[in-house]
Amino acid sequence: MGWSSVKLYFREFGTYRERRPTLIFLHGLFGSAANWQTVARGLEERFHVLVPDLRNHGRSPHAEAMDYPLMANDVASFIDEQGLDSALLIGHSMGGKVAMWLALVRPELVGALVAVDIAPVAYSHEFDNIFQALNAVDLGRISGRAQADGHLAGFLTDPALRQYLLQNLVNHDGSWGWRFNLQVLMQAINRITGFPDISPSMQFPGPALFLHGGVSEYLKPAYLPIIRQRFPLARVRSIPGAGHWVYAERPVEFRAALNTFLDSAIGLSRTS
Repeated sequence: MGWSSVKLYFREFGTYRERRPTLIFLHGLFGSAANWQTVARGLEERFHVLVPDLRNHGRSPHAEAMDYPLMANDVASFIDEQGLDSALLIGHSMGGKVAMWLALVRPELVGALVAVDIAPVAYSHEFDNIFQALNAVDLGRISGRAQADGHLAGFLTDPALRQYLLQNLVNHDGSWGWRFNLQVLMQAINRITGFPDISPSMQFPGPALFLHGGVSEYLKPAYLPIIRQRFPLARVRSIPGAGHWVYAERPVEFRAALNTFLDSAIGLSRTS
């Protein structure tokens, strides 16, 4: 395509990188680095943790083009900019797909992979109501988040979802706006809910964990053969009672499962 990478804004936690393995957390659609902050702080005593905003999200630049090869290229450039040979990637939803794509096309950059409540498949597009709600917010007339929430509530009944979206509403010099690039996300939604075509022979040979919510429908049994084909060392683990937002809904269980996998993955990488 000829598109250049985007320089990603990021937050940093933990001890000096040369003394601890580096983890990179990638957020989901409409999210930002802030979503992973609690998890990152819980790991900073053992790891060097980097949490970037992906393109068209958070404080990272907006760009006209958006797909998984481009987002993965942004992360590859980010790894290089940090002076790292590789990192352990943990991604939720859209961020999980970014991590999976990078692991498949640039496996030397990925020491281990954790995909949270997502699989390398195309999902049906069910975001029309969210886009309709976001477009219904009259940014030129609202006085604050409470008024914006009232606009969103006409379309979205889940208050947790509305608060998740409203984290992205910011005021600059008296003008309200969304941190994410709403127009580009609307245009790219089919690519975001999809997954790029790839040669059947391409695999990630490293350790991988597919960690999903027990009551979520994002990782169905029918997807397991695809996961095993692409990620032959993959482990699949369910967190009982958790939905799509696994790390927020069951934080203790999520951290325990993540730490167990990371301990094993680091051991594998050191002996391989």
